[in-house]
Amino acid sequence: MGTPDVYISSLGVHLPGTVSVASAVEQGLYSAEAAELTQLTGVAVAGDLPAPEMAVRAAQGALKRYGRPADDLDLMLYVNTWHQGPDGWPPQAYLQRHLDAGGVTTAEVRNGCNGLFSALELASGYLHGDPARQAAMIVASDNFGTPMMNRWQAGHGYIPGDAASALVLTKEPGFAQLMSLRTATVPEAEEVHRTGEPLFPPSITLGRQVNFGERADRFRAKAIRSGAGTGSLLKVQGQTMVVIQQALDDAGITLGDVRRVLFLNFSRTMVEERCMNALGLPLSRSVWEYGRSIGHLGASDHVVALEHLVETDAVDPGDNLLLISVGPGIHLAGAVIRVVAPAPWR
Repeated sequence: MGTPDVYISSLGVHLPGTVSVASAVEQGLYSAEAAELTQLTGVAVAGDLPAPEMAVRAAQGALKRYGRPADDLDLMLYVNTWHQGPDGWPPQAYLQRHLDAGGVTTAEVRNGCNGLFSALELASGYLHGDPARQAAMIVASDNFGTPMMNRWQAGHGYIPGDAASALVLTKEPGFAQLMSLRTATVPEAEEVHRTGEPLFPPSITLGRQVNFGERADRFRAKAIRSGAGTGSLLKVQGQTMVVIQQALDDAGITLGDVRRVLFLNFSRTMVEERCMNALGLPLSRSVWEYGRSIGHLGASDHVVALEHLVETDAVDPGDNLLLISVGPGIHLAGAVIRVVAPAPWR
């Protein structure tokens, strides 16, 4: 869909210190073979700092740059991919309390790595549902350092990192404009992220560690045994390109007009072969060089990358950024953001 009159007015990020992959290899946490294969160099680790507290810090940074109090917002969406605190407790309430935003409509959004894109869709529609609504905040936060998550063995080609990010979405002009946003799902591949795991009781209640790599391996083996092959995974790749083309068309641009591609913080092979080569673009047009040093930050990869580009003066007014994401489901997302003015806090 096109997204008329939807702007990004500010950004906020809380990124904890990083642990080097080299040190993890020395400690026996990560294999030297995996380090060589992925070419990842580091991962952000928050220690015992709770995800909701990181969310508060990122949100406070975004609000300071926005220049208005949280209570002026019309909507606040809290995005997460991992557990936030006590069961049965809403983390967005913690955000409201510490931002003094008790009068703001809030909701939690959980759609894996694509939570940001789902939140952008919901917030854009909400703002344009009433002329009086003017601003929404999207906050994403995760701390994966829990007993049921071994970040060094969680999946193939990535290492989960801890971070929080925030952006303020407005109908009034901001430094960047959301030009388009497209999403799609490939239900045939739904089982990729759960193969071998029972639906009940939920695995979190059994205290079993998460390993998405093992689940994906079981999915492929099961598909081959059944004679179905990996056709559903090929469909994911094909449908991803459809979503990207739709986002470009909605924004009225071509790949040649894209300055940078923001993908997930995965291994070099995954970013280069599955994303950049498929687009016919060099790896240098991505943000992989930065992403390889901080890990896959759940739903925060794209906002953290955008903030990095702004803070390092790597984008200028008129630049188009293509955002691409793939999440469990399998859910696909593509968006175009255009920088229209210098960030006011720079």
